[in-house]
Amino acid sequence: MVTFDKSQIAPCGMNCGTCIAYLRDKNKCTGCRISETEKPKTRVRCIVKNCIYLKETDSEFCGNCNVFPCKRITQLDKRYQIKYRTSFIFNLQMINEKGIESFLEFESKRRTCPACGKVVSVHRKKCLSCNNDLTNYAL
Repeated sequence: MVTFDKSQIAPCGMNCGTCIAYLRDKNKCTGCRISETEKPKTRVRCIVKNCIYLKETDSEFCGNCNVFPCKRITQLDKRYQIKYRTSFIFNLQMINEKGIESFLEFESKRRTCPACGKVVSVHRKKCLSCNNDLTNYAL
């Protein structure tokens, strides 16, 4: 089973460890929480990561923000539910209710390919390692 750590969970609730940009070999992204000058500009200028309200939270997660869920998180959540069968709002609520360690354990179970044991990308319907069809796999 794959494992993730807190540094891989973006402020918005996205598990960067399952992102196609993080998993690819060429032009690899290091995740939203890692500051690097070579990151794509979209990650550096991210509205969520640079939100003034987020900076006021102790946890550095949007789920602890006074305006959660804001318009931006709601829009991201809707897009990811439709396109990628995942919910940032659900993720953030789980982190709030059960803690980051429980969420990381949950993510490890749901983001491990049942066929080969490698990371399942949130952005693909097939395993990047073994090409296993994940269409009916409960994410």
